[in-house]
Amino acid sequence: MKVLIITGKLAESTVRKAASDSDHEVHVHVVEIPIAAFLTPRRIISEISKMNFSESDKPDIIIIPGLIPKDARIINDETGIPAYKGPTDAADLPIVLEILEKLKLSTKKPADKLIEDEQRKRALKFIEDFEKDVERRKRLLERDENILVGGLPVGRDFPMRVLAEVANAPFLSEEKLKARIEYFIRSGADMIDLGMIAGEDNSDMIPEIIETARSAAGNTPVSIDSLNPSEIEVAAECGADMILSLDHGNYREVMGVLKKNSVPAVILPTDYSEGWVPETPEERVGSLEELRRKCHGLDVIADPVLDPVNSRSIVESIIACRNYAERNPEPVFFGIGNVTELLDTDSTGVNALLAGIGMELGVSVLFTPEESGKTRGSVYELSVASKMMFLAENRGSVPKDLGINLVLFKDKRPVRGIKEDINVPVIMAEGGMKFVRDRKGSFKITVEDGMIRAVLYDKMEPVVTITSDSAKKIYEEIINRNLVSRMEHAAYLGAELQKAEIALKTGKGYVQDFELFRKLFPM
Repeated sequence: MKVLIITGKLAESTVRKAASDSDHEVHVHVVEIPIAAFLTPRRIISEISKMNFSESDKPDIIIIPGLIPKDARIINDETGIPAYKGPTDAADLPIVLEILEKLKLSTKKPADKLIEDEQRKRALKFIEDFEKDVERRKRLLERDENILVGGLPVGRDFPMRVLAEVANAPFLSEEKLKARIEYFIRSGADMIDLGMIAGEDNSDMIPEIIETARSAAGNTPVSIDSLNPSEIEVAAECGADMILSLDHGNYREVMGVLKKNSVPAVILPTDYSEGWVPETPEERVGSLEELRRKCHGLDVIADPVLDPVNSRSIVESIIACRNYAERNPEPVFFGIGNVTELLDTDSTGVNALLAGIGMELGVSVLFTPEESGKTRGSVYELSVASKMMFLAENRGSVPKDLGINLVLFKDKRPVRGIKEDINVPVIMAEGGMKFVRDRKGSFKITVEDGMIRAVLYDKMEPVVTITSDSAKKIYEEIINRNLVSRMEHAAYLGAELQKAEIALKTGKGYVQDFELFRKLFPM
């Protein structure tokens, strides 16, 4: 294929190297402009018109810099040569040229983004096809390793299911309970757990709680989280899809109602009625196996209890999980929230790592609440991590370059960029501009319910609210409506709105005029 690549002076050496290594017939045209992203479709059309291609030399395709903001379609329309956007980073050109004939390029979207999109599509399609394969599902559910929770298959042959806990459900209003459940389902939860209050008996509230949960959850399975036999009994009779949890202290009182209603249960190696908790991995496994035998005839999910870091031993709890899974077929429960809620670090990497460990151990359920700021978004993170691990397991690969990832705060590869060698005065910014109130008013910016809100106040009275999930849309609306009169106020609003959008995307708490991220702990 004959390929013409248009670029600027700074990227020339990188682009020429990629062209020389390609199997295609590649011609590189360098425009007299330092940064390729400054090019426009009109400038590119002008450059092409000067080339005077003969019919035999005419390229089959033109690749322009991926960072050009405008649509490249006009280049095709005016030159008759198909023109598409290349990658955002010239260093990715070799990959694009290598798969050029397989890749459907775009006039609007950079090539590297298209590759990511295609990988993501294929990854999600694989999981979707697996989940929709009725015959395979039926066949797998015949195995001891897999059970049904509501209508959801759970077990070692299926992706790890994310169970999201709505903590302290009896304390929540109907509206707040529904909102919490809907948020978790949007975040990717496969099941919803309704956490009761330890040490209390709220059996009389359970029918209404389950009814409310059902109205919000739809077909998503709903479980009740309680050790109280009275609450468990009512929940089973009211249609709960699963019970958390049975142990040696309460199983006798509820076995009958659970069997009668075919409600599966999570089993613990404890006897909390006697204050007994097993110490060693061997004790945990033995206790779980004994309780499983006592619960014969009931579908169970075994919870060896994942310990927080440096409590007793997270390592021993993982060993217990491994030993149980090696000796017994039942699905295994992994209480990831036990670790993330008690570890002062961002949850993303911890959730991904624990999901990977869970996959190796044969875990079937990943359980988490989102009770602290640092674990906000854990349900989403575990949902993505579960898919990553399912893909990695089925491909026989490490969880890398799968098409989906949890790289949120850093980059998979360093952003190389091209350093421009310029010779101009360098001014060290000192700031210190005197504050002058904008005669048009002031804005209060907040992040609420998945949106950014900018409220204009004039003389302490609210005038209008502008809202969106995009900082750009809000500041453009402010400018279009002539709601700002001072340049420094406009600059301030742009900075604050962008902070708000970053907070919205990352789950970080946003407070106007305060730093979004603290500096790392000094060493």
